[in-house]
Amino acid sequence: MQCRVVKIKDAERAMKILEILEKNMEIKKEEFTALASEDPFEILIATILSQNTNDRNSLAAFNELKRRIGINPDSLSKAEEDDIADAIRIAGLYRTKARAIKEIAREVEEKYGGDFRKVLSLENPRDELLKLPKVGEKTADVVLLFSSRMETFPIDTHVRRVAGRLGLSSGSYEEMRRDLMSLFKGKCLEAHLLLIQLGRRYCRARKPLCSTCPVRSLCPTGMKGSP
Repeated sequence: MQCRVVKIKDAERAMKILEILEKNMEIKKEEFTALASEDPFEILIATILSQNTNDRNSLAAFNELKRRIGINPDSLSKAEEDDIADAIRIAGLYRTKARAIKEIAREVEEKYGGDFRKVLSLENPRDELLKLPKVGEKTADVVLLFSSRMETFPIDTHVRRVAGRLGLSSGSYEEMRRDLMSLFKGKCLEAHLLLIQLGRRYCRARKPLCSTCPVRSLCPTGMKGSP
């Protein structure tokens, strides 16, 4: 599947938006669970824990799992599923996540000799990640972007909402991913984090703060008034 054509003026506006956000917003690592580690396997587990829960609880679950059991394929594959579930209870959906974490750890042990970095060194690491239990497109893209700085663009609820209101992209997950990759080529990590920050602080789902948004002048929705 090829990228949709991105107009020059759209690319220029996207980079102008990014420039303004970089000047006006600070990326705080503590607000992003996946930034808590540089280990790709830990980033994978952190991303799974962050599903359907807030960052505070997912980070607490991550730290407790690391303290009690350790976050590596060997320790997690050997741990009892109930022990994993108990450690991550605060994260929500903890039994489903515990089962997925143990299955992933076991598969990494059996298929890659416990070395998760081997997955990222393959010719098509995204395809291999998607074969792991409970790993969907967003989780795979977060791992690739945060651990390998690989050019991709995870689409979460904040990114989808903000990109749509800014008129940068719409459509399916894959369509938006490819559009934003093209618009923010070479700056995907920064753009991903800043669009999320924009969504949390200004471009909220309800009652967006358009009047004080730093990129309002470049936003067709903001210039028309709140959606």
